Amino acid sequence: MQLKAEPEMAGKIVRCPGCDTKLSIPANIASTLPAPSGLPSPSGLPAPSGMAPAENDAFGAEYEHGTTAPPQGPASSASVRGERGGWEEKDPTNPSSLLSFGMGFGFFVLWVAILYPFQAPDGASPASYTTMQFVASLFFKHMLVSFMNTLFFTWAMSILYLKLRKLGHQRKALLLDVLPWDLGAEINRDNVGHFIDHLYKLPHSLRDSMMVNRMRKALELFEVKQNTGDVTNMLSSQSDIDSMRIGGSYSLLKAFLWAIPILGFIGTVIGLSHAIGGMDFTNMTDIKQVTGTLGKVTGGLGTAFDATLLGLVLAMTLNFPLNAMMKSEDDCLNDIDSFCNEVLLPRLNDGGGIAGGDTGGIMDTLVKAVASAQKEFLVDLNALSKQVKEQADNLDKRAAAHQQRVDAEFAMTLNRMREDLTNSVKDSVKTTTDYTRALASGIQSLNTLLSELGGKQILIHQVKKKGWFSKE
Repeated sequence: MQLKAEPEMAGKIVRCPGCDTKLSIPANIASTLPAPSGLPSPSGLPAPSGMAPAENDAFGAEYEHGTTAPPQGPASSASVRGERGGWEEKDPTNPSSLLSFGMGFGFFVLWVAILYPFQAPDGASPASYTTMQFVASLFFKHMLVSFMNTLFFTWAMSILYLKLRKLGHQRKALLLDVLPWDLGAEINRDNVGHFIDHLYKLPHSLRDSMMVNRMRKALELFEVKQNTGDVTNMLSSQSDIDSMRIGGSYSLLKAFLWAIPILGFIGTVIGLSHAIGGMDFTNMTDIKQVTGTLGKVTGGLGTAFDATLLGLVLAMTLNFPLNAMMKSEDDCLNDIDSFCNEVLLPRLNDGGGIAGGDTGGIMDTLVKAVASAQKEFLVDLNALSKQVKEQADNLDKRAAAHQQRVDAEFAMTLNRMREDLTNSVKDSVKTTTDYTRALASGIQSLNTLLSELGGKQILIHQVKKKGWFSKE
């Protein structure tokens, strides 16, 4: 296992995050530590490439502090991938609800047991309370409201404590050298398998962390896709997922922060109700009774406002560590994002940026690009040809159906016209025949009449019409 050491740790004694062993950091690590971005170090020395770091250099001791590293010989990709099965990823920020509630309830019982002996005796004046008696009175006057507030507070603090432990685990994982320089100055398709194997050899206690998990996912995706753009998109999506997961882990804590002062106000309302309900001014002439009643009312008011005081104090006490924890987790996530952008991505080489003499690499890249483009073109061409054939078949079917319909309608219309013409001719012939018969009959009658008249003279008398006003 290899560790990273910051320049400010030079000459100090630190503990290994994996096995908790004390390690001595050399005092001259500033000149040997490579720059985070993968560029040459500020001192001008080249970054180590192909050479393993010394046993106690800035990268730390190797493989459980002193054991020799196994030889990094070439291995078959199929056999290496067969040995990788990943690991179960636990929630990096959400603690167990049952565990946190159990711890909170235990702290609550302990706090009540501590305050119980300090209860003030009955009838004692609040002015004579000691500090512990005053604190105990805040919890035991409104027992239900105060106990609920206290339980919520201890539960929330237990969640923050468990989140702090998880954050410490994530911070320890940041010290691991997840991308050692002795495996290569850049990560390409030839050596990416060795970097993944290195991650699988990390201690199990630190392997399940946001840092290592993100590196493993990025390198395994790069091994399959061999495309830096896909890795960049995946890292951005994973960063958003981790950010939303961290933000969602504070939902219950924010609910506690809202409920604690509200319960305090509820206790105040209950206390005011009891105080006002205890007023007795039936006998205003009795000064002693009036004074006693006023004393009970003012005492009840004091008790009522104590519930609000307790709620506000607990809420304010919870607010500061809650916001501090949110900032710490955001800083940890930002550190992981910075490592991905400044260390991982600059060292990835998918062959797309090859320049200067590497003809074989250029040809491989061009052949892959052309083959991929040709494959996509053929797939699209086949799909387009299939669609054109389907459209042509549909057009043929529609044309044949249309021709059949036109032929049927034309034949039907022609038959109808022939029938109409035949009927019209028949009607015309019949009418002509009837007219000819009638004409022949008229001529015959005229001939008969002329023969009867012979040489007789026919006189025609004109009858004079009478007018409307004539005398005759």
